[in-house]
Amino acid sequence: MESSGPFLSASEAASRLGVSAKALRLYEQRGLLVPLRSAAGWRAYGPAEMRRAGEIAALRALGFSLAQVARVLNGDPRGLAPALAAHQAALEDRMRALVAAVEAVASLRHDLARGATPTVGELVRLVARAPEARVAFDLPHPWGGERFELGRLRPLTYIVGPLGSGKTQLARRFAETLPRAVFLGLDRVAAAKASLDADGALRARVERTVGWLAEDGAVVCDALLALIAGLEAEGPAVAVVDMIEQGLGQATQEATIAHLRRRGPDARPIVMLTRSTAILDLTAVGGDEAIILCPANHSPPTLVAPYPGTPGYEAVATCLASPEVRARTEGVIAWRPHAA
Repeated sequence: MESSGPFLSASEAASRLGVSAKALRLYEQRGLLVPLRSAAGWRAYGPAEMRRAGEIAALRALGFSLAQVARVLNGDPRGLAPALAAHQAALEDRMRALVAAVEAVASLRHDLARGATPTVGELVRLVARAPEARVAFDLPHPWGGERFELGRLRPLTYIVGPLGSGKTQLARRFAETLPRAVFLGLDRVAAAKASLDADGALRARVERTVGWLAEDGAVVCDALLALIAGLEAEGPAVAVVDMIEQGLGQATQEATIAHLRRRGPDARPIVMLTRSTAILDLTAVGGDEAIILCPANHSPPTLVAPYPGTPGYEAVATCLASPEVRARTEGVIAWRPHAA
């Protein structure tokens, strides 16, 4: 539907708000937003609907769950304290970094006034970002030692490929190569139970995060607890997760990936294998995310841009399926006949 006067179509509204059309549908499903309908039945967003959607998007940017958003919009303050505390902590982290940068500039100005000219290296460090995790290693079987270089490791990196493409081997090589990386395998439930029993602080963090996810529609289960325990553990600098959707239904997958996206650009990087459209929604991939495709023909893994028509995009799309379809194929493994 094309816009007419002050009314916008779903895609136009999403673009103007800086969210995905899927997010608008989610707001509608949760009863937070009621778009108008055209004579043909298309969703339409007028000034009142856009104002409401903007409020929801702003509250989500503050880290509020959808349940918290609903309460805030209804004037209920429950849940505001922890959400605001988390936002304050993030702002304070940024403030400390900014103060350190200001002090560095002031120190150089002081030295300059005393006749000591800053070196080029000192000047460059004023604008240099914090060290970023970078990836470069020789590829394992089935690629036979070819070199793989990714450059900057983003907060969210998806590894996608058909059965037998080597994506698990690639994920394990990530975990082996990156400093202080942890690999969360398919057996993570048993390991998580032991960790939660032994670490009260970890249990508290996991219960808090899972509580937020439950408010966003997630179903609390052992698989979710194990995943969050692995991601919340202190020590690892990078988490590599084998089939992140394992044991999680669609609502739980959607709540989980939304939570991971809200962590921000400086969050601990997560590398995850997935074949679920609920986890990897190609229409919602942002600038802090990357997609790596392991081709079926065992060509070297490649980065794929999330835009239709770009190299590898269709191959990625064909590897993904809804959680319902994925559940029917869970446990299927690739098999090839031995050569005669």
